[in-house]
Amino acid sequence: MKTYAIILASGSAQRFGNGGPQLKQFAKVAGRTLLEHVAALFERMEEIDEIVVVITPGSCETARKLLEGENYRKVTRILEGGATRRDSSRIGLSAIPDAEARVVIHDCARPMLSERIIRDCLEALQSHDAVDVAIPSADTIIRVNEQGMIEDIPERSSLQRGQTPQCFKLSLIRRAHELAASDEMYTDDCGLIVRHKLAPVYVVQGERANIKVTWPEDLHLADKFFQLRSMSELPENDQALSRLRGKVVVVFGGTSGIGECIVQQAQALGASCIPLSRRTGCDVTDPAMVQSALEDVAQRYGHMDAVVNSTGLLRIGKFAERELDDIMDELRVNYLGAIHVCRAAIPYLRQTRGSLTLFTSSSYTRGRALYAPYSSTKAAIVNLAQALAEELYEEGIRVNVINPARTATPLRFAAFGEEDPATLLNPRQVARTTLLTLVSAFTGQVIDVADNERMMLLP
Repeated sequence: MKTYAIILASGSAQRFGNGGPQLKQFAKVAGRTLLEHVAALFERMEEIDEIVVVITPGSCETARKLLEGENYRKVTRILEGGATRRDSSRIGLSAIPDAEARVVIHDCARPMLSERIIRDCLEALQSHDAVDVAIPSADTIIRVNEQGMIEDIPERSSLQRGQTPQCFKLSLIRRAHELAASDEMYTDDCGLIVRHKLAPVYVVQGERANIKVTWPEDLHLADKFFQLRSMSELPENDQALSRLRGKVVVVFGGTSGIGECIVQQAQALGASCIPLSRRTGCDVTDPAMVQSALEDVAQRYGHMDAVVNSTGLLRIGKFAERELDDIMDELRVNYLGAIHVCRAAIPYLRQTRGSLTLFTSSSYTRGRALYAPYSSTKAAIVNLAQALAEELYEEGIRVNVINPARTATPLRFAAFGEEDPATLLNPRQVARTTLLTLVSAFTGQVIDVADNERMMLLP
């Protein structure tokens, strides 16, 4: 029996923070549209055989451009949806040619769906014909009458908040839609099963992270969830890192600290990894030097697969008491240096559909006293990378940011003096995470590196 995933992505246009109307399913978070996130999840799960996408009328061509190619081989149908969610669900079901199958129906507006939830649903379908997903309600639920007064406060222990996916045996959910042809009371599919008493509906435990993107601010929340989940989704074994063999990697800031560790580990894995820094005669504050250095690499190796910029400058002092030239030095190295590297690297990475990786700091989320210029440049780096990830997505260039916690590097020692090594990350760990990011499919992500224990270090 085959298993079909139906992605319902036929919502109407809403405003999502870009100053104009945009279909929610095409809003981007963590470098991809909501539609792509959901489709990619079903694509990589071996339990799913085919994917049916039901999209807003007039948007089929846009969806096809996003989901064409080898990355989405399971997408077999892209259909125009109906006037309601229930109509769109029925349209998706009608496109399945089988008499019986397992069907997973999921709202595109929930891009944080996990493989665990899907597998639990499919396992439950072995003994049940209808499965829903829900989480306990942390809030008190009140019933309000037409006058705006509380009418009842139901017992919270028996209430749960519904999520998707909803999963069914195909014949059952088709029968529910047939019976509900003129029924406007229920919009979701499990509601139809309950309404017409066709079968018991088993409930699988959902997840708080499986949020529904409804309002513009939900995109920011989803982006944070993706960031928190990114470390757990990185490949964790040396087999993934073996993909670096034969690659050409350029590391600006590659003669010290984290950058030096990246070079050492990449070379040990068989990559041609070229360190660039002031020591090698390349200053990132000079765009001509950066351009010339990458031209030399391209002439020598014929191409480049990844460019990493780990250069940084951190100086401590009260903002009002520092000299302007001193502040400008930080801006030139930390931000304008990244600009110069990105501008020079993009033409070469277009040729290989390569990877561009920048570095931020934990201070990017909240400016820190005594190093305001540094904190602000690191916030700018994150915004730069996220914007470039969107601009360069269709060209296949992946852009990510590494966000290490306090790390034992010469840069930190020069700024803060001697510290307890047990409180600092090993730069080799940060380097390994950077290399794992290079071989991942991530783009537009901020990769947090914070746990000394989590990752096995290379020798």
